[in-house]
Amino acid sequence: MAVTETKSTCCYCGVGCGVIIEAEAGKITGVRGDPDHPANFGRLCTKGSTLHLTAKPDARALFPELRRNRGELRQRASWDEALDHVAERFASIIREHGPDAVAFYISGQLLTEDYYVFNKLAKGLIGTNNVDTNSRLCMSSAVAGYKTTLGADAPPACYEDIDHTRCLFIAGSNTAYAHPILYRRIEDARAKNPDLKIVVVDPRRTDTAEAADLHLPILPGTDVALFNGMLHLMLWEGLLDTRYIQAHTTGFDALKNTVREYTPKMVADICGIKEADLMTAAQWFGTGPTLSMYCQGLNQSTSGTDKNAALINLHLATGQIGKPGTGPLSLTGQPNAMGGREVGGMATLLSGHRDLANAGHRAEVARLWGIASVPERPGKTAVEMFNGLRDGSIKAVWIACTNPAQSMPDLNSVRDALGKAELVVLQEAYHDTETTEFADVLLPATTWGEKEGTVTNSERRVTHVRPALAAPAEARADWQIAVDFAHRLGALLEQAPVAEKLFPYTQAEQVFNEHRETTRGRDLDITGLSYALLDAQGPQQWPFPAGASTGKPRLYTDGVFEQEDGKARFANTLYRATAEKTDARHPLHLNSGRLRDQWHGMSRTGTVAQLFNHVEEPAILMHANDMQRRSIHHGDLVKVSNKRGTLILPAHNSADMAPAQTFIPMHWGSQYMSGLGVNALMPSAFDRASKQPELKHAAVKVEKIDLPWRMTVMRTSGANLALLQQLRSLLAKFDFASCGLFGRGEGTVILRAAHHVTPDPAIIAELDLLLGMGDEVPMLNYRDAKRGISKRILVEAEQVTGVRLVGEILATAWLKEVMANGQFTDELRRWALAPLSSPPSGQRSRGKIICNCLDVAETDILDIIKLGGNLAALQAKLKCGTECGSCVPELRQLVKLHGKHEA
Repeated sequence: MAVTETKSTCCYCGVGCGVIIEAEAGKITGVRGDPDHPANFGRLCTKGSTLHLTAKPDARALFPELRRNRGELRQRASWDEALDHVAERFASIIREHGPDAVAFYISGQLLTEDYYVFNKLAKGLIGTNNVDTNSRLCMSSAVAGYKTTLGADAPPACYEDIDHTRCLFIAGSNTAYAHPILYRRIEDARAKNPDLKIVVVDPRRTDTAEAADLHLPILPGTDVALFNGMLHLMLWEGLLDTRYIQAHTTGFDALKNTVREYTPKMVADICGIKEADLMTAAQWFGTGPTLSMYCQGLNQSTSGTDKNAALINLHLATGQIGKPGTGPLSLTGQPNAMGGREVGGMATLLSGHRDLANAGHRAEVARLWGIASVPERPGKTAVEMFNGLRDGSIKAVWIACTNPAQSMPDLNSVRDALGKAELVVLQEAYHDTETTEFADVLLPATTWGEKEGTVTNSERRVTHVRPALAAPAEARADWQIAVDFAHRLGALLEQAPVAEKLFPYTQAEQVFNEHRETTRGRDLDITGLSYALLDAQGPQQWPFPAGASTGKPRLYTDGVFEQEDGKARFANTLYRATAEKTDARHPLHLNSGRLRDQWHGMSRTGTVAQLFNHVEEPAILMHANDMQRRSIHHGDLVKVSNKRGTLILPAHNSADMAPAQTFIPMHWGSQYMSGLGVNALMPSAFDRASKQPELKHAAVKVEKIDLPWRMTVMRTSGANLALLQQLRSLLAKFDFASCGLFGRGEGTVILRAAHHVTPDPAIIAELDLLLGMGDEVPMLNYRDAKRGISKRILVEAEQVTGVRLVGEILATAWLKEVMANGQFTDELRRWALAPLSSPPSGQRSRGKIICNCLDVAETDILDIIKLGGNLAALQAKLKCGTECGSCVPELRQLVKLHGKHEA
């Protein structure tokens, strides 16, 4: 059968990279970057380049499932059974308690058409504004910051500005990890323009910060003080554009009076940085042209709106907006958070960037939809929605394409809320997320490679997404599920004619065309776009009104803004301390964020073995001094806790961390470790304007914990994902446990565990049964009961396919190499049957994999560096960094660190 190729987009971050999907015989077999897509010009990062490896049915939800009574297991059901049941329950709740007793929690990973239908279902048919999204957790402060100052949620700059800027100001973003393809453009721009200055504002010395000309390692939450202090210096140094301020802005006098107080010494003390560095940052920014890029470090905060607005103030004060190489560019976290905002898919918004609080806007939408009115009362935002479930004011929640039982803050409260809900409907492509256990109804949805619609990336660029495959089994497109439900609910609420009028769609393009009409005359006017035009001319930026031949790469080039008087408004921002301060009981700052090779809660990336090779397991990164004070060594298990929760995980010494600061990646939840993950420790406090929660920072204490019983399990089978899912049931039975994959291809399953005493033998027997390594199976078996050591090695067809170590686990790294190689050797036989814990002499681990594309390990890289090799030598000899380039920042760092040391 011939290979087909379909143009689409990557489904990870908001860069919006174009991909070409290769499919054969009904399966996705490959993916490569689309060289014609203006977001990436053919490049893909480690995650995007392995997308085809995630397209397998093992972890997918393929059939509707239903449980009619709590305590029962869900059973497979037909679509009619499932949707009739949900419609009856929703109708009953709405009749008895009103429309605000139900809610929809959706996702920035939905397509714009999906978002539009859900928004219309809630606000147009049911009559509730209780529709919010996980974009509330990542981008709502950016929305509020843009609207407060510029008047509209419209990023004014574009990716091309990276090529024209002379000062790139990156705040609260590890761009090298979170948006790798944009970082490739930064590297290219720097190579072409040696005068380009890069400033990075981040408490951690990330790969992005390491490569900067100036790193400002501010204390968590002090961004507003920093930006106000920079403006103070720009005032004194005459770096402001007073003509621009007078002609195009309002409110500067009030802000000027405020920032007079933010002297260099005061700001340096608040932020924990040097006065000289503050002055340098102000000078570079003010001289310009300056492009700022920012993400969750600014957004996920109780002062997130002020942080965004204070940074935008710097652009307005220096007139650096609407010109090449300038402007505030928020980096979107999810692939279509922008599209969701465009259709009003949040509790306080309406279609076409309209405000729910504006009576005129509500009337416009009602007229466009052909209904009497849109409800006036604001809906519950994400944190408020789950609080409503917990206190009973919301009875039923419909969750689509997101995993709040892993991603929300204060997870114990969220899980309590889901447990108390009368009805939880989960519309999901994956069968086994943390939220699945709470679902009364599971509705299987299509996902990447199977959907049609549009997405909008961080630079306002709209791409037509086309399916490479038909939907698997009984999965359906998200918008189709919502439309089918709307018709059933309308009939039960005696509104069948209204539902038929509101939801006439049979094709995704019909939804797009209606959405397009709601933008006519608005700041994001896309009435000139169509699926046909996007297919013929490629992705386009908005606004793109009817009659236009192209979109606008930059906004506000004429100095006219979306405020009533046409002038931008300075926000009078004041520094406020973070919502949660450290104290004697909780003396350490905890930060959270992304890794290079994982995505969100790992429901997709967690199915690809090689994406675990760079970082294998959850850990807390700490400064060496903080570890020494607590007698903690690298790799020791520690208990991290505060009033909301506790985690047990390894501690790693990291030069990235400042004293009194720690970091835990956001990706691991209860599907991959004992405990709920880092979000269990995060507060649910949120920004008063954007309602975005403080997901980046908490105060914690860290204590060394003694768990003498240790175990490592590794197993290669023909059904690794199924085995991984089965092992998850055992994670909570140990004080500490983590599971995942490693290797290439199908890889190998790995489970690490530790406990304060020897576990119940029944647990180990259950584990052996799952592994196919029970007592009845022939294998190499060594047991020393006195020392508490057990070694089991399973060999099948001369290949090592299973290992279980109990007690001493010093040989784990070596055995990982053995498992990856697979071949059974006499050396392994001798070790397995001897009272040895350490690996045989002369054996060394390859270390972590730095280049995932070509499987190049740290030890191989260091060998070249110690011989005097630089980046060019590494690329020439090992080829690392020559594929996707995601590892290049780390390669540079290794050369810088070890090359100098050896010299």
